[in-house]
Amino acid sequence: MNRRRMLLSTAALLSPASCSRVYSDIHPYSTLTLLSGMLKARATEPALVLQHCLKRIVEIDKTGPCVNAVLELNPAAKDLADRAPAGPLHGLPILLKDNIETADAMQTTAGSLALLNHKPKADAPLVARLRAAGAVILGKTNLSEWANIRSPNSTSGWSARGGLTRNPHRLTHSASGSSSGSAAAVAAGLAPAAIGTETNGSIVSPASACGIVGFKPTVGLISGAGIIPITHHQDTAGPMTLTVEDAALLMQILAENFTVDLKPDALKGARLGVLRGHCGKNPEVLALFETALEKLRAAGAIIVDPVKLPNFREAGALSWKSMLIELRTDLNAYLEQRGGDVRSLAELIAFNEAHRSEEMPHFAQEFFEQSEKLGTPEIIAEGETAREKARRLAGPEGIDAALLEHHLDALICPTNDPVGLIDLAKGDTNERVASTPAAVAGYPHLTVPLGFVEGLPIGLSFMGTANADARILALGNAFEDITKARRPPGFLEK
Repeated sequence: MNRRRMLLSTAALLSPASCSRVYSDIHPYSTLTLLSGMLKARATEPALVLQHCLKRIVEIDKTGPCVNAVLELNPAAKDLADRAPAGPLHGLPILLKDNIETADAMQTTAGSLALLNHKPKADAPLVARLRAAGAVILGKTNLSEWANIRSPNSTSGWSARGGLTRNPHRLTHSASGSSSGSAAAVAAGLAPAAIGTETNGSIVSPASACGIVGFKPTVGLISGAGIIPITHHQDTAGPMTLTVEDAALLMQILAENFTVDLKPDALKGARLGVLRGHCGKNPEVLALFETALEKLRAAGAIIVDPVKLPNFREAGALSWKSMLIELRTDLNAYLEQRGGDVRSLAELIAFNEAHRSEEMPHFAQEFFEQSEKLGTPEIIAEGETAREKARRLAGPEGIDAALLEHHLDALICPTNDPVGLIDLAKGDTNERVASTPAAVAGYPHLTVPLGFVEGLPIGLSFMGTANADARILALGNAFEDITKARRPPGFLEK
């Protein structure tokens, strides 16, 4: 959907009767929790919340700063708002990354032209859960095409279908990826929440870069069905929100039988291990982190500093080797069952070559081509061995070993260094992001706003063992309460 069509679609949803209502009582950065309270108190209604979001999308995303985070609007959004079922998300607009399937008028393409007009037959289970809880599926967000697994020279936030998403804090800088649009949309106040996906860093990196909360849960806690895959061993959806409280609310919808108690004193007595080897060398980031450590101590946390994470480099290398093998297997299976003109990785590579001017004006598809060569039984067996070892080194012999040695509740470090300038000709500048250990292990990873360096957001990471998701959210929520580091973006032009 191009910008003109998007504006016309939005105008159709913004009916004259609705536009005559007052929007000023809905704050541009209202949280899910706040909006839910307003709806329950009848201080607003779902149609007005929707109109507020649509108005923001016109003014911020498609004109004005032109963040370009929203790829497509749901033409049924107004009807959904009018008849939203009762539930914990009643009437609340949610955006979805464009690799999460919906069985409606919208596309699901991973940002690629190859999947246009071949729509999924059913909602992804996580979408069905959102709808049943009363959420209004507002639209799809842009992303790094194919979740950033196409080329080593890619630019995060660019897709052939959606163009380039920009960072709302500094429009000249990267929104990171691959859940670029989801992070930028929430940061810009276009919607109170979005769902992203992560294989390695694709939730926590853009969330930290755009100054919001991002949560990658334990792999398997949220159903991965209906998500365009890279590897089922690491792929997971997760919430991207303004607050940890909102992320916890969504987790209780997205994951079955998941509960969390966000105790305000969760940090008291908590043992937190500092991953010094993952903190980077940026002096301003490190200064922010030291201030955070003092606040954590003041809140009653016990800081163990430093803590070494064994085996993480070997685990990361093995994971990458197996991921390229698994990409071909998992993507072939997905494309075959979905149907359409492109039913295998080989056919996808051919499609991109045939549409080179639209699909590859800035970078190629080297990773796709490498993966396609890795389909022999011998290589697949090697990948399975590498995957088993990677998960063991990252999990039981990595994160778990560090936690057990020091009797820790969680591991912490700054999530990221400031993101770099956008340069479509050269691709990403690849600043430090702490994501690989938890991603390879399949363990929970939460990033919470920490502060700003050079006008760009920095996050603080909390990582834990498998299924420690509720504990990690509680720790992050308590940290958020004592720091309140998030601030609205300035949409700076330089």
